[in-house]
Amino acid sequence: MVEETHVHESPPEGAGADWTVAQDWQHYAPEEHATWDTLFARQSALLPGRASEAYLRGLDVLKLSKPGIPDFAELSDRLMKLTGWQVVAVPGLVPDDVFFDHMANRRFVAGNFIRRPDQLDYLEEPDVFHDVFGHVPMLADPVFADYLAAYGRGGQRALSMDALKYLGRLYWYTVEFGLIAEPEGLRIYGSGIVSSFAETRFALDDPSPNRIGFDIARVMRTEYRIDDFQQNYFVIPSFDELLRITVETDFAPLYTELKARPDIPVAQIVPGDEIITEGTQAYARGKASA
Repeated sequence: MVEETHVHESPPEGAGADWTVAQDWQHYAPEEHATWDTLFARQSALLPGRASEAYLRGLDVLKLSKPGIPDFAELSDRLMKLTGWQVVAVPGLVPDDVFFDHMANRRFVAGNFIRRPDQLDYLEEPDVFHDVFGHVPMLADPVFADYLAAYGRGGQRALSMDALKYLGRLYWYTVEFGLIAEPEGLRIYGSGIVSSFAETRFALDDPSPNRIGFDIARVMRTEYRIDDFQQNYFVIPSFDELLRITVETDFAPLYTELKARPDIPVAQIVPGDEIITEGTQAYARGKASA
């Protein structure tokens, strides 16, 4: 159950008009720092050979291995010098227009709370571990940092075109659950995978999901689930190519085209897909029969 204190209809007391709050780092309890350390140790041991080079490089250069929940001021200072980004604290989920404005201006919003020890494996709402461990290392990569800023600008336009559903899918299948083809093989970079102990293994090792070459229109037509492992993962060839496609695509006519076409259900293969591995869907069938 999402805690009510992290879901607001308007900026809560103490938050600015842009929904930002003080991280209030000194008020984290020792138990909360210990939860971060437990999550960090477990996940960072699993990622070598699985996470993208860019992610692992960011994890190192931002010194996230330092014990305890990171101080956003220190983290932002390192990020600003690398890519011009900063991390700002928010009390929970923020409205879409606020989210896009921060992103377009190279401000990454991160929850200032951390899950309870009994929530190590799953939390409905992004917390500081998902937001910082999952997302922030990629912001140290100049190309991906530019992609996220471009995405933020695109989100502002999508709101005015009633097309947020389609752009949200692009975020989901890249920023949250993206794979990349590197010389050594497929690697993960999406925050929803790298911050998840179970999905880190599932995304690369399990025969159940489809792994499909990235095509922006295909991705934006594809439905997804927020409450389980993904059954489609889309594989980009490089971050440079992801940025190029995003910057060069004229989204207005693409949105018009997408609105005239049916959505693609989760796990479905369609003509024209570049199939890297076609999944068995055994996991999905097992869940359905349970």
